[in-house]
Amino acid sequence: MFRALLLEKNESFHASVQTLEDSRLPEGDVTVSVAYSTLNFKDGLAITHRSPVVRQWPMVAGIDGAGTVLESSHPDWKAGDAFVHNGWGVGETHWGCLAEKARLKGDWLVHLPSAFTPRQAMAIGTAGYTAMLCVMALEERGVRPESGEILVTGASGGVGSVAIALLSHLGYRVVASTGKLQESGYLQALGAAELIDRQTLSAAGKPFQKERWAGVVDTVGSHTLANALAQTRYGGTVAACGLAQGMDLPTTVMPFILRNVALVGVDSVMAPLARRQQAWNRLARDLDPAKLEAMIEEVSLDQAQAKAQALMDGQVRGRVVVRI
Repeated sequence: MFRALLLEKNESFHASVQTLEDSRLPEGDVTVSVAYSTLNFKDGLAITHRSPVVRQWPMVAGIDGAGTVLESSHPDWKAGDAFVHNGWGVGETHWGCLAEKARLKGDWLVHLPSAFTPRQAMAIGTAGYTAMLCVMALEERGVRPESGEILVTGASGGVGSVAIALLSHLGYRVVASTGKLQESGYLQALGAAELIDRQTLSAAGKPFQKERWAGVVDTVGSHTLANALAQTRYGGTVAACGLAQGMDLPTTVMPFILRNVALVGVDSVMAPLARRQQAWNRLARDLDPAKLEAMIEEVSLDQAQAKAQALMDGQVRGRVVVRI
């Protein structure tokens, strides 16, 4: 038996923590004990049923998990190994990790770096791992600290918070765009050198604007991304990984063909295993544990549903860790 946050949809939608039989676990070659999970934006959408994220019913929520392997028939995993899991459709098409137990595919798992506890791994979660992928995308396009300022949008969210901490640690001057200017102390402690109100970017703007950003980590999309592109300096790179404002992109070709700006899409869900392991190894090296701890709000599995609603209502900053 194990406890899990189960999402059900018959005539109506229902989410609750239930005790389930082990026999209900899905197919997979690794069975794990989950010590900690987390709440990402996609988890919030699923748990509140605000968007059709879940593709199969019933569904155990939770796209991220960290803990210990219980049983394995996969050659790379044995009982007792510490793992971290992100994405791969878990919590959407395959039962997830907001549960005491999960059955997953060994090919989906990453060996937990020794630098992290399971709690720290879930403080990072998909959000922090995505932030690292964005930083890597900027670096791979030649954006260096001496290149100029880096804009991070949605700065007080999970991706934004970790991106600020990473970039500042690596020596970049980071400008944080946020709708929560009251969080200035929090964002400056993470390493933001300057804050700007998100309203300066969120409305329709000119297709070509004054150059400012050497690079951008955008979690917002829509007009915010369009304005960020229009303000990016010659040869700069914009890493886009989110759509908090919207999935539209009302831009023109001007930044791309006149300023040689690159727009790089960053996906964390289906990223290859080698890329995942690289990102986690970089997080172990480049993320300050003290800054990570400052982002964390910890809740129990029984509190996860209410916290998911708060996340969707914009009442959460940083990272939510769910203690299983």
